[in-house]
Amino acid sequence: MPKMADAAHTAVHTEGGAAERRAFRVSGIVQGVGYRPFVYRLAEEYALSGWVLNDSAGVGIEAEGTAAALDAFAVALADDAPRAAVVTAVTWQAVMPCGEQTFRILPSPAGTRAATLVSPDLAVCADCRREILSAADRRYGYAFTNCTNCGPRYSIIRGVPYDRPLTSMAVFPMCPACQREYDDPRDRRFHAQPNACAACGPAYRLLVNGGVQAGDPLAAARRVVAEGGILAVKGIGGYHLACDARSETAVARLRRRKHREAKALAVMAGSLAAVRALCLLSAEEERLLTSPAAPIVLLARRVDAVRPAAESVAPGNAYLGVMLPYAPVHLLLLGADDLWVMTSANLSGDPILYRDAAAEEGLAGIADAILVHNREIVHRVDDSVVRIGAGGPQILRRSRGYAPAPLALPFADGRSVLAGGAELKNTFCLTRGGEAFLSEHIGDLTNAAVLASYTETMAQYEQFFEVTPEVLAADLHPAYLSGRHLAARAARDGLPLVRVQHHHAHIAAVLAEHGCHARVLGAALDGTGWGDDGTAWGGEFLAADLAGYERLAHFAPMPLPGGDRAAEEPWRLALWVLYRRDGAGFAAQFPQFAAQLPTGWELLMQATAARLSAPLTSSAGRLFDAAAALLGVAYRSAYEGQAPIDLERLARTARRAGRVLPYTVAEGARLTVDVLPALYALADGAEALTVEERAGRALDFHVTMAAAVAEVLGILSVRTGLRTVALAGGVFQNALLLEELLPRIGGYHVLLPHRVPPNDGGIAYGQAAVALARMVHSQHA
Repeated sequence: MPKMADAAHTAVHTEGGAAERRAFRVSGIVQGVGYRPFVYRLAEEYALSGWVLNDSAGVGIEAEGTAAALDAFAVALADDAPRAAVVTAVTWQAVMPCGEQTFRILPSPAGTRAATLVSPDLAVCADCRREILSAADRRYGYAFTNCTNCGPRYSIIRGVPYDRPLTSMAVFPMCPACQREYDDPRDRRFHAQPNACAACGPAYRLLVNGGVQAGDPLAAARRVVAEGGILAVKGIGGYHLACDARSETAVARLRRRKHREAKALAVMAGSLAAVRALCLLSAEEERLLTSPAAPIVLLARRVDAVRPAAESVAPGNAYLGVMLPYAPVHLLLLGADDLWVMTSANLSGDPILYRDAAAEEGLAGIADAILVHNREIVHRVDDSVVRIGAGGPQILRRSRGYAPAPLALPFADGRSVLAGGAELKNTFCLTRGGEAFLSEHIGDLTNAAVLASYTETMAQYEQFFEVTPEVLAADLHPAYLSGRHLAARAARDGLPLVRVQHHHAHIAAVLAEHGCHARVLGAALDGTGWGDDGTAWGGEFLAADLAGYERLAHFAPMPLPGGDRAAEEPWRLALWVLYRRDGAGFAAQFPQFAAQLPTGWELLMQATAARLSAPLTSSAGRLFDAAAALLGVAYRSAYEGQAPIDLERLARTARRAGRVLPYTVAEGARLTVDVLPALYALADGAEALTVEERAGRALDFHVTMAAAVAEVLGILSVRTGLRTVALAGGVFQNALLLEELLPRIGGYHVLLPHRVPPNDGGIAYGQAAVALARMVHSQHA
């Protein structure tokens, strides 16, 4: 038996039957989350003797007592687990009683190594919240209060194991009171590595014009916002920019200074009551808001809100991205009725600021004051974004609160894989056995600062999870920086590099999440991805399993006038549609559209006809862009995806049912879906339409796309005999499209991503699954 630890209590076995002894095995995320002290307290409650320890498989327990007590103990191990724990299995077997009188927390057995896990950062728990807000508590008003159930984890760790000396809390020795809590297995701060109080822990100060403001920094920070100013707040994983979300003037000032003209801003509400007064809130959405991850949740606005957010927070949008206070400092800054904009402190395209010197320099012309603390943020982590849609929960950005917790893989073991992910919305993925560590949101790798963060974070993951990759996986695209980085590493280290087609990776991510090895029909709809024929794909119907795929159908290719600029300037796509149908004479029918065109558009169309800087693409995303421009919704996009977002927004205001516009499904080597007739119908007389009529046509386009996808899946199902459908790709972030599509394919077994983003943030997970599947197949070949 392992050496005894100091923590022990004496068990008293009450009457109720002879003593029995059981050996329990608890699997899941049960290390580094306060699970052993929880078991200790549970054993004390049920008068059990025995021991608990961490080992390479999770948590091992032997407990001795009455049968009734052991039965209740077994149920409680899962049902009453700490909020940060994820118990996937509790098993037990009877062993011989040995008459122990104590229950002990033991160190891990000699010669074994516990599987290293790094917990995500966790939102402040109810117990810590009560202490922070209770004037009688010694942690009243302390902005760094935490326990084993909450607080910073990943953002402060420098190395493993997760012990205080290897975190940015190392420079804050605990005072005697905190040390007693840390050493007491009955205390919820037993081995809470960031444990601190006002006497020994970090502290905030407020910087104004480069100097430290005298007095209470939090009170002064609140005044900045109350007076209409812009406040920068250093939080858990980086800096936020905050202002009064009900003030049009303050929000306009923030947008102007941050150079964020149109994209919606996230808000933080001071309480659930404030959220309910602002938005419609389902039980599932409330659960997400109050979960340990505490993500931004997209919620429908209340039209009857008495004190709504300023319209400029999310212009013309029926939805708001809302979060609750997740760090103690938020509880101390926001009153219960307050509503603040809380957006990442960065300039457009740059990663979130998290280092103090860079933040003070970068925010000097943006924030009126900077609320900064003296605990280093080791890892920047953006807020996660989630919504509940027709198909259930959908993670749009997986970051704080979720990463770097492992995702399951449908393979028990295998060589470790490092998958590089995509170019935009980048994440990478590192595997270890049956676990996949999908990184936090990294961003756009074409930004030099983001690329540097990508390579740095990748190296840290390998260190934390003690994994040296044996296989590398990358996208097919020859110009992706993620692929170039891994290709260079493959050459340097002599490692195999598996190239994975973009849309196969999308579908594989869904299959891996659901543990599905079977061949399915996959619809992968997005903006673009390199096809295996060297062209740009984006509207793909595949027969796929984890190891391979066959392209069975796609949307009809259309040119991108001016290449990639067409994604930023949807007018180019609309121009091609109108010019293809009417030639230069389109201008007479669409004078408003023609008036906005730059000079030289005729040359652009001639170049497009000659396929000069006009690559073909089957992209479904570009079809939504074209539709938005044809209806006058968006001629240019200020941010990625703006045109489809605005088109969906308009469609949701329609006052009539949607209609299916003309489209064709043509036979050939593959089915080809052509919605050009629908775009023509959309454009007819569009400039004379009222706003209500344009909303109806926007809805028609969504209904048409849903009908076309459903029809193609139906044809392919008959041909292949496949009845399981996987949906993936950024286009399926369009909630209205899913609402229209899912009833049309209700007869199939539909797989949707819930724990992995449907967009390019999930690509790396899919790449890793494909690489592992191919290795398994090659071993059995």
